[in-house]
Amino acid sequence: MARFDPDLVPPQALAQLNAGAKIGLLGGSFNPAHEAHVHISLVALRRLRLDAVHWLVSPQNPLKGASETAELEKRLARARQIATDPRIEVTAIEQALGTRFTVDTVEALQRRFPKARLVWLMGGDNLAQFHRWRRWQEIARRVPFAVIARPGYTINALAAPAARLFADARVAASKAAELPGKAPPAWVFIEERLDPASSTALRQRGLWR
Repeated sequence: MARFDPDLVPPQALAQLNAGAKIGLLGGSFNPAHEAHVHISLVALRRLRLDAVHWLVSPQNPLKGASETAELEKRLARARQIATDPRIEVTAIEQALGTRFTVDTVEALQRRFPKARLVWLMGGDNLAQFHRWRRWQEIARRVPFAVIARPGYTINALAAPAARLFADARVAASKAAELPGKAPPAWVFIEERLDPASSTALRQRGLWR
């Protein structure tokens, strides 16, 4: 079993990865974590029938400047305060793995935990700009991904380069529970109640520094 600092990767999260659980991966800077992160996680747990969702609190988001991001320890503490559902595990596994980009994180997790059935989770706002991520096509060909609708992004998300390129790999929302068992590329777009919370809005309102 891989050994990681329990402050970065809780033992329960490691146990789930090693046991071959169905795990949704929700990455990001979580600067700060908020109710929309919880909403995406709960929707994914229910609709994909996952065993757990792991929040991957990044050391530094490659698309954001370091001055925009609070210290990792502060972001982890906030995330653990918000993620009260026991099926959500808050980790800094990218810090432990030494990875910065999603494609490298996914590759490292699949290499170290070959039994785990991983699904990448994202909001519709991220699908709209997924093509800006490093080696985004490789990510989609490595791991199934589920997109949860976010307010104001559905049209742009479904018209984005990633949605168009992988249109034939889209799974019907009614069959979302099948996604963890599908070989990539495979993805689903799930529309439910839209949670308007955002990290940017919280920072602009002075509720996070």
